[in-house]
Amino acid sequence: MNTFKVDIAQKSEYPTLVEVWEASVRATHDFLKEEDIRYFRPLILNTYLDAVELRCARDGQGNVLGFLGVADHNLEMLFIHPDNRGTGIGRKLLQYAISEMQVLKVDVNEQNEQAIGFYLKHGFEVVGRSELDASGKPYPILHMELKSC
Repeated sequence: MNTFKVDIAQKSEYPTLVEVWEASVRATHDFLKEEDIRYFRPLILNTYLDAVELRCARDGQGNVLGFLGVADHNLEMLFIHPDNRGTGIGRKLLQYAISEMQVLKVDVNEQNEQAIGFYLKHGFEVVGRSELDASGKPYPILHMELKSC
C-alpha cells in the first residue's frame, strides 16, 4: 500500500472533491438514479462541502485519494475514489475522524450494504432508521453510533 497523509481540504479543491464524490457514488451507490446524482452534484459543490470540516487523504504528490466531512461529531461524508478502494484509505480516514475530530455518529444509506459493513466492522452500531434521506428522497437512512468502549 502506498503511503498517504491526511490534511485539511482547501476551498479551491472543491471541484476535485466533487469529482471524487461522483466517482465514488457511481461505484458504490447503484441504487441512485442519474437524476439524483445530477441533483446532488451542485449541492455538494455549493452547499454541503462548506457545511463540514473537510479532510483529504493525499498521495505523495498531493493528489486527493479520498475525503471526509464532519459536523457536530457526525461523519457527514466519507468518499474514496474507486481507484483507491481497498487500500486502507477509508479505514485511516475513519480512524482520523474518530480520534482527531471526535466523530461519534454516521448516517448511511440503507441500500449501501458495503458502507454499513464497513462501519459495523469499525465499531459502529445501528441505533435508528429514517424512511427518507435528509433531502426528503425515498432512500432510507440508518443512523449509526460508535459503540462506547
